Amino acid sequence: MSWLEQISEIEALEDAELDGALIDRMEAQAALIKNRPIRFSTPTFREYESTELSGCGKNSFPAFSITAGGCALNCDHCQKKILEPMIPATKPEMLDQKVRDLIMMQGLQGFLLSGGSNKQNEIRYERFYPVVEGLKRDFPDLKIAIHTALTDEAGAKRMESAGVDTAMMDVIGSDETIKQVYNLDRPVEDFEATLAALTSTSMEISPHIVVGLHYGEILGEERALDIVARHDVNALVLVVIMPFYAKPGTFKTPSTSDVGNIFVAARQRLADKQVLLGCGRPAGMHKRVTDAYAVMAGIDGIAFPADGAVAVAESVGRPFEQAHSCCSIKLGENSGAAKSVCAA
Repeated sequence: MSWLEQISEIEALEDAELDGALIDRMEAQAALIKNRPIRFSTPTFREYESTELSGCGKNSFPAFSITAGGCALNCDHCQKKILEPMIPATKPEMLDQKVRDLIMMQGLQGFLLSGGSNKQNEIRYERFYPVVEGLKRDFPDLKIAIHTALTDEAGAKRMESAGVDTAMMDVIGSDETIKQVYNLDRPVEDFEATLAALTSTSMEISPHIVVGLHYGEILGEERALDIVARHDVNALVLVVIMPFYAKPGTFKTPSTSDVGNIFVAARQRLADKQVLLGCGRPAGMHKRVTDAYAVMAGIDGIAFPADGAVAVAESVGRPFEQAHSCCSIKLGENSGAAKSVCAA
């Protein structure tokens, strides 16, 4: 039975419009991904439940924003709404106390440090680094990830010396997109320079590419993949634009076929690297099909997997595991099928 036939019989996908030619391309390279484990991540900064997996009852990996809901760029695709679910920590002492309380009361294993950018797409973390240093000194196993925005070699070294484990940044492959969507007057080369600075450190580096960032069109994604492929990253995280965050009428939803083709291209360009599907992507049937394509394309991890993702993994012969952390960080040493790390 072909993959298309198998996937069509999965209950969660029985009404889906599937791209048969794309699935055939994925099946043609099945030998490259068969038995390649996939990790389903369910980080605790969002409630999660599916018919196949459950979320974690403890706040084991939250996200903190040092600017609360503020961001000077106010990009067209986000409108600052991505900051809303994060825990505000606008002062260093707030971050320190909240993290220590969560370690004591809820077995916190790590956290994501983020915030809104200034008009140069920079986030001023400097006064929070002593807190990070103190937390890493007192809790050496605590895993800390950070959204870097744009930075330079000195900034990257400061993150490293503070004890940050994983650094994340968006890589944009179109000057037009940077100017129009990000409201930012900086070239693609500045994003590659940031990636080069980060990869010169000992931190694990997980750049992000937003598929459909240019108002839902595919523009610059291939160039962004080429940029990431030139650097020694630990993982690439792909996310898909979500128009409901944006100004009404400005974005369209990319087709699942366009998204699936980017998955295939990413897998081919970064054959020896982890390629992950992050939190952001459209909901509903679009998400179910997107996640099915991610599994079949050989993506190594999916955050908040849709109904049917586990069944697709089983259908194409991919063992899976579950972790309650950000997709870019692996807590513990899970292996095998359907294992889970939860602080509950």
